[in-house]
Amino acid sequence: MKFTRRRRDPVEVNLTPLIDVVFLLLIFFMVSTTFETRQALELTLPESAAGVDLEASPVTLVVTEQGRYRLEERELGGNELGDALSAEAEQARRHGLVVEADARAVHADVVRALDQAGMLGIRQVRIATRAPQATSTQAETP
Repeated sequence: MKFTRRRRDPVEVNLTPLIDVVFLLLIFFMVSTTFETRQALELTLPESAAGVDLEASPVTLVVTEQGRYRLEERELGGNELGDALSAEAEQARRHGLVVEADARAVHADVVRALDQAGMLGIRQVRIATRAPQATSTQAETP
């Protein structure tokens, strides 16, 4: 007796929905992830209308509102500033020094940092600022 065999369709796994889900997850994580470049030091930079954006300088000196200094990642007091800055002086002479002073910092603390840089022969000193925010009166003025 002759039996007819049933033809089986080849088994296929459709990967298109799986790929769609993976790409959606990838996009979700890329959008929702934040990258922090600074470490827990909140500064309010003064505003400047004539300032120019500058690529990141290799030597950055931060002056906090409390009169503390931070050179690269080291927290310094006023008396430690000269020694720490002299260790970075060669690099600062080549690439310049960026002073990020808090807008509420005492002027004497910023001047002390500038004096130390001048005594070490650092001539390219820039002060970091932020662009002024447009207020409602500025926006209405033609």
